Amino acid sequence: MGNFVKPFVIIVLILNSAVITAQQNQISRKELLKTAINQKVKTTEIQEITLAPGLEVPKHLHPCPVLGIIRSGEAVFQIEGRQKVILHEGDAFYEPKNAKILHFDNASKEKPLVFTAMYLKEGDEENIKMLK
Repeated sequence: MGNFVKPFVIIVLILNSAVITAQQNQISRKELLKTAINQKVKTTEIQEITLAPGLEVPKHLHPCPVLGIIRSGEAVFQIEGRQKVILHEGDAFYEPKNAKILHFDNASKEKPLVFTAMYLKEGDEENIKMLK
């Protein structure tokens, strides 16, 4: 009986190791964004936002840092003093606290833009402030 148990235990350990290795090969990580946030975060608010086709969002700022990811569609994105860029599905973005956002527009005239925004708050500040 003892001679049978040792090979069985070894086979189980080998199979278990193979399963763990297979599971690890099914998980991949891709860094989308890495940025410093110079504030304490006490609360977060996460919203899914949909912009109608062709919508141009007015100039605005956020009283808290905002992190986000484009879920579908394309956005025209520009922070004051920086180049205008096109964000595509899967792209991550960062809007610094109190930075003027000149463009966060739906680049398509036919399809909605859907993105997730994460507001990182110190207190009870509002999510967005429209500028004139």
